[in-house]
Amino acid sequence: MSDEMTDEQKEAFVAKLRREVGTTGTPTVARDPVNQPMIRHWCDAMEDANPLYTEPDAASQGPHGEVVAPPAMLNAWTMIGLVPRVNDPKDPASGVYAMLDEAGYVGVVATNSEHVYHRYLKLGDHLTGTVKLVDVSEEKQTALGIGHFVTTETEYLDQNGEHLGSMFFRILKFRPGTGRTASSGDDTSNERPPRPRPSRNQDTDFFWQGSRVGELRIQKCLNCGYLQHPPGTRCPACGSTDMGYVVASGKGTLYSYVVSHHPRVPSFDYPLNIGLVELEEGVRLVTNITDCDTDQLKVGMPLQAWHMQTHEDVSIPVFRPARAPRNPSTLTFDEVSVGDELPLCPIPLTPTLIVSTAIASRDYQDVHHDRDMALKKGSEDIFMNILTSSGLSARYISDWAGPDAVFKNLKIRLGAPNYPYDCMTMSGSVTAKRESDGEDIVEVSFRGQNSRGPHVTGTVELALARK
Repeated sequence: MSDEMTDEQKEAFVAKLRREVGTTGTPTVARDPVNQPMIRHWCDAMEDANPLYTEPDAASQGPHGEVVAPPAMLNAWTMIGLVPRVNDPKDPASGVYAMLDEAGYVGVVATNSEHVYHRYLKLGDHLTGTVKLVDVSEEKQTALGIGHFVTTETEYLDQNGEHLGSMFFRILKFRPGTGRTASSGDDTSNERPPRPRPSRNQDTDFFWQGSRVGELRIQKCLNCGYLQHPPGTRCPACGSTDMGYVVASGKGTLYSYVVSHHPRVPSFDYPLNIGLVELEEGVRLVTNITDCDTDQLKVGMPLQAWHMQTHEDVSIPVFRPARAPRNPSTLTFDEVSVGDELPLCPIPLTPTLIVSTAIASRDYQDVHHDRDMALKKGSEDIFMNILTSSGLSARYISDWAGPDAVFKNLKIRLGAPNYPYDCMTMSGSVTAKRESDGEDIVEVSFRGQNSRGPHVTGTVELALARK
């Protein structure tokens, strides 16, 4: 094991790992040509509704003239899928992975991905990928564990030998249980107490029963139709005691807010965003605004309710930024300015999202769908794969820029894992504009943050048309 090695042994091990740096493996031919069902599967899982990927009529009017694959799918086509892997004796990366496994570095997580797109993939393109080993790092101490970073570059060609794009990819192979955050026991001294239970009685019970089943119920006078919140025993408009309720849409806007810093109660995260939300039905209620930073709060911002489970039998309605609708038209180069902010976009991290997107990207690494194996390999739970992080980042940018924006590259770096039952909120801004090789290029920097910190940070370059 590496912690038992002398410095000389570690140096010799790294030299052995680096022996094949610069060499390439046997080209891998995709099992299938680029096809519509696989594109549709990807788009469904990523919730990407760009019509250029699935609608022939719309695609024929776009910049590519026909249906194309989402650019972030570049490396999905040559993924091996759920079939036994045949070791390629010429593949330098596989040899390095095997040596690291044998030395105890059995944990694996992707950390960086950089795509370069020469053209979008079209139906019928049959890809071949050739992997080159670029670098193997010395042993590093990371939050996940002691390990080595392995970097590869893959070149993608079509059936005619045309260069379609390339990908730099970096993974960390680490030893489970050696991370900076590893626990040495069952210490529960920092266990967080639950939030206080809400006060409820026979007049408010309908509200809490609704939240338990995912409904935001607003009291309604059955005599005159007046809506009120908090619930009362009689209608303030007509005095009737004949009261019922309506189920609100959950859509609203931030009417006002305060940010609480003190006194700090262990049950809550601070700073604590407290908002006065005006529902589209006209009623206002005081609640928490989650899944965004304090400096991202803006009066009038669109919000959407969700129901936070605080106890086994209690859920409370809180609000997060609403996902902006997809831009059906496409921004022009002249309409975009450096400093423009993209709308916030929350992405609830359900187990279904994590598993379905891993399968859509043909990534059957067990840590993305098998909780038992994820725990065995040093993770807290299953977690999102890097192809999904790329796909969701591209969807976010495309929804803002519009369907005809052409991706030239996509570079991401991963940080905090995306585990189930959290939420990742995307944000971004325009950081540069320039002309390059006759195209008008806009650079966007973006971030996806969950409750643990930034999950993904990156940049993308888009070609936009002028007016």
